[in-house]
Formats: sequence, C-alpha cells, structure tokens
Amino acid sequence: MSRTPSDDRDNVYTWPFERQLHETLPALDEAQSAWLSQVDSLLAPDRKTHELIRLVCMVIQRNPLGVRRHAMLAREVGASWEDVLGSIMLTCPAFGLLGAAEAIEHARAGYDAAPEVGEDDQDLDTDTEE
Repeated sequence: MSRTPSDDRDNVYTWPFERQLHETLPALDEAQSAWLSQVDSLLAPDRKTHELIRLVCMVIQRNPLGVRRHAMLAREVGASWEDVLGSIMLTCPAFGLLGAAEAIEHARAGYDAAPEVGEDDQDLDTDTEE
C-alpha cells in the first residue's frame, strides 16, 4: 500500500477533531495553531506552572483528553505526581469533588505515559560554578 501526503498528516494531530477542522477550514486551523503556539511560548509563568494551570482548566471543563495531555506535558517539564494531584484537588472548593475525582484516572494515565524527567533535565536553569 502506498502512502499519500495525507497519511503523513495523520501523525501531526493532537486531538481527534483537528483533521476534520484542517480539511474543512484550513485557514482557521492554521490561525488556531499559530495562536496556540504563542500561548505555549509565554515566558511566565514557568512551563511547569503553565501546564498545571492548563490541566486545572481541563479538569474544570471535564475534558478527559485534555486532562490526560496536560498531565503528560506537566510531567515532561518536571511536575511530580503530587503536583498534578494537588492541582486537580484545588478545583474541588469551587467546582466540586466529582469532576476532580473523575479527572484523577485520566491524569494518571497521561502522567504515566510521559517519559520521566531526569534530575539533569530539571536543573537546566540553575547556574553552576565552573
């Protein structure tokens, strides 16, 4: 079976809806991608806090795919499981226990799917004496 250019595009979509969005409204898809790239490039807060905030937003929206993705990304930038779980539980006072409880399994799946960050990776921003 020969591959077509569209076969290669299958691997670039993060969310199930993206392919359809790209095929039906490519300019909107490109604009959204550019906008999200700018959000991802914010220098503050730090990347770990950035991902934990986005994780909390996904918990509040009850978006299991988003919870999984941002738990994975949070781990990739150095968040511990305690950071992820604590962030989820902070949603309880305002948004209730059920949404947080439902999010835990999705967050755990995403967290476990991420490669572990080594100690060297976590300390990249520290200055060392030469």
